[in-house]
Amino acid sequence: MAVETIKQLRDFPSVEELLQSRKLTDAINSVPRPVAAELVKETVARAKAEFKSSKTPLTVNHLIDRIKTNLTRVKVSEISNVINATGVIVHTNLGRAPLSEAMFDAIKTTVVGYGNIEFDVHRGVRGSRGEACEKYLALLAGSESATVVNNCAASLFMILNTLSNRRGVIISRGELVQIGGGFRIPGILKKAGARLCEVGTTNITTASDYEAAIDDRTGLILKVHQSNFVQRGFVEEALLKELVALGKKHELPVINDLGSGVFVSTKEILGYAEPTVQQSVRQGVDLTSFSGDKMLGGVQAGIIVGRKDLIAKVKKNPLFRTVRVDKVVLSMLEKLCTIYLNGTYRTDIKLWSLLCVAESELYQRGKSILKEIGEPAGISVEATKAFIGGGALPESDIPSVAIIFSTDYKANRLLSEFRKLKRPVIGRVESDRFILDLKAVGVEELSLLTSAIKKVLTRMSR
Repeated sequence: MAVETIKQLRDFPSVEELLQSRKLTDAINSVPRPVAAELVKETVARAKAEFKSSKTPLTVNHLIDRIKTNLTRVKVSEISNVINATGVIVHTNLGRAPLSEAMFDAIKTTVVGYGNIEFDVHRGVRGSRGEACEKYLALLAGSESATVVNNCAASLFMILNTLSNRRGVIISRGELVQIGGGFRIPGILKKAGARLCEVGTTNITTASDYEAAIDDRTGLILKVHQSNFVQRGFVEEALLKELVALGKKHELPVINDLGSGVFVSTKEILGYAEPTVQQSVRQGVDLTSFSGDKMLGGVQAGIIVGRKDLIAKVKKNPLFRTVRVDKVVLSMLEKLCTIYLNGTYRTDIKLWSLLCVAESELYQRGKSILKEIGEPAGISVEATKAFIGGGALPESDIPSVAIIFSTDYKANRLLSEFRKLKRPVIGRVESDRFILDLKAVGVEELSLLTSAIKKVLTRMSR
């Protein structure tokens, strides 16, 4: 590449020349070679198109910098580990419930190599996929049976498609919620083949509203937990026990979509009582569905617990195979259930171990970090509020502690600089101040966070 300034099209270096450039060696080696070649080709093509329209001279170094930037973007788009300092514990964009190394170590022997995922070792014949997992989930829930699909939306879809295809589904207007990614309950009903029958109003729906809508085309009664928003004021909703009684009276299954799903009382730890799976089952709901990667603290999964005959129907649905899970998910859920059954969830499930860290302990951690970085002016340790997130416990803020950069620092630049680190740190901005909330930062990540702050402060002082 003898030409340093590109003044005409023929001055552009070839794709192969760029791929061989020493200035690009590290960036190109960071991704698979075919990916790098395609990206270099695309970058050169765009640069040529811009050059044709503007005729503005372009340096080769500038072209190389553009290629480096594009390669970096590809690299950082790969799934990698980040430090969550947003204060949102179940962060949908950061993988929802955090998983511990200990959890993965515990399932390593069951997911590496071959396993009895669908083989009965005792009898030497084909077995039932996820048999132990389903047994443990049912035991935890206090239900007759349980099964697992790949996410909560899929669990609701499978229930609707199995039990109410071409039949009516009665649901309150106040529960026609939208979940993450723009997915709406009415859309799921439609795709499942069910007929939407909305009753009541946005703020008031009574049991009599449900009963008035029942006819010979009704397939089931659906209740959806408003897990990602809260209504206050002049509001009323039918109680689960009322709907269960109504379902028995008219011989209709009652389905409760809990969304986040939780097996333990949240009152003591969070000060807010989220409805539990066991409560739903005890009240007589026929099927209850919930997520595996929110308040359960595990991996992405949709879990259904309830009546044995109805779950058997769901599993016989030809579509069930399209949403089933693999040995990694089943192994993780088995381990998770074992922890809950043993009563050690506060220490052995990372989500709950983070939630159980006292505010006083977070304050000590913050002060230690501040001391380690030299207690620079404009950086303080202050009380703040963290949140569950992930569409769970929307009105429950959690006392937390954060390292806060004053307005003397440029908050948006800090956001960017912390994201550029080899192990990105994701913070938040409030009132033009950059905040590193410590609630979702594991004790094993504190030294990494300290080093990250030092690096960013050094970089910004240049």
